[in-house]
Amino acid sequence: MVNYFLFESSSGYALFERLESEEIGSKLADVCAAATDLTKLGKMIKLKSFVPFKSAAHALENMNDVSEGIMNDHLKAFLELNVPKPGKKSKVVLGVTEKSLAGSIKEGLGIECDASEVVLDLVRGVRLFADKLLKQLKEGDLERAQLGLGHSYSRGKVKFNVHRSDNMIIQAIALLDQMDKDVNTFAMRIREWYSWHFPELVKIVNDNYKYAKLAQLIKNKGELSESKLEALEEITGDAAQAQQIVDAARASMGTDISEIDMINIENFARRVIDLADYRKKLHEYLISKMNNVAPNLSALIGEMVGARLISHAGSLTNLSKYPASTVQILGAEKALFRALKTKGNTPKYGLIYHSSFIGRAGTKNKGRISRFVANKCSIASRIDCFSEMPTTKFGEAMKEQVEQRLEFYESGATPAKNADTMKKVIDSLKEAADTEMEDVAPKTGKKRAAEEDKSSSKRAKKEKEEKEKSSKEGKKEKKDKDDKKEKKEKKDKKDKKDKKEKK
Repeated sequence: MVNYFLFESSSGYALFERLESEEIGSKLADVCAAATDLTKLGKMIKLKSFVPFKSAAHALENMNDVSEGIMNDHLKAFLELNVPKPGKKSKVVLGVTEKSLAGSIKEGLGIECDASEVVLDLVRGVRLFADKLLKQLKEGDLERAQLGLGHSYSRGKVKFNVHRSDNMIIQAIALLDQMDKDVNTFAMRIREWYSWHFPELVKIVNDNYKYAKLAQLIKNKGELSESKLEALEEITGDAAQAQQIVDAARASMGTDISEIDMINIENFARRVIDLADYRKKLHEYLISKMNNVAPNLSALIGEMVGARLISHAGSLTNLSKYPASTVQILGAEKALFRALKTKGNTPKYGLIYHSSFIGRAGTKNKGRISRFVANKCSIASRIDCFSEMPTTKFGEAMKEQVEQRLEFYESGATPAKNADTMKKVIDSLKEAADTEMEDVAPKTGKKRAAEEDKSSSKRAKKEKEEKEKSSKEGKKEKKDKDDKKEKKEKKDKKDKKDKKEKK
């Protein structure tokens, strides 16, 4: 039977003692209605203790831990202080709404936990009358805390770091892949459409973008003459190819086309050209974003493959949390599960196959180099995610390591150790930071230099005076000691002389 239950609010943790409630008839309408009546609820439960959160950041940290089922130090200390220890006669059962948190409390403190419907009903009632039951809070405090915590929690869930823009990379790479398909489909459509009028052009020009531009320029092949030769050469980049197009137009076997059909083909060709131009701009935008968000991953494996890894993982933070073995087969999940189901060979690589390293490796070394590249990608993503100062130094160093590993597979040359490589990069970054600090430091003006010289000379003079003073005091003390010693010796001699005379 539940003796106590924990209530997590936006203002703090509260522990309630259960005085009485119905367990057998908990599903009856009368029993359920008792939780919505403050008078009846007051007889059923009693507030034992309430501890508020220190700040909004502390509240967010605790709520994140509760949602993940983690018992942090704050909650642990609160429960240890207020929940009585179970004895032989009295058994203590703590009611908790989160089942994962109940497991953590039981494991950490050894307190028996319960997450049954009885606890949920009691917590529902407390939540309804929280402002009256928690007398330490003023009116409106709980609502303000809920609103602030809700915004902070949602912001934290939507994005781990608000300054990162990995979501833009995910959207850009998805749009880029879609545009590649669309531009290819539209280019094939315009080839087929315009080929009815000028079929020879397909054999002369293979590039889809050039073909669309030529279709827009040539229009009706019967009107093509030597006057357009310069414009054709500008598009194709080859004078011989431009002359070949003009000659082919004169002897073309294509059908004649009406003016309205030509207008539609021209408009469609313009759309395809615009899409292709936008695709180039989007590619440049993606490269710049990757260099800002994940510079090391971009330097190691390339912007496109790096962006696909981030997109597939969901975010840069998620990618940084993956082990190297997961990064290695990221994108080949279907093949992995099929291999596990049929007990066949598991895939060696997923999205990282598109990097140049896998293609350059020999057939027997593809699996080994993919494992090595995945390891480096995992390290690079973690550096990019959690480092405050973005730099490409680590990515460049790891790329060099992959090159050395490829060379090792081919010739057997010993590659450099990872610890040594990382140490070199860290040392170079420290040196760069030191030089930058020296450059950034304001140059001392004449006035400031004079003041500094003046203050330093004053300081030196003062030190000199103190030394002289201390030396004088030392001499004086020594002189006093010597005088005392002489007086004492004289006195001793006099005493001895007097004693002799008496004898």
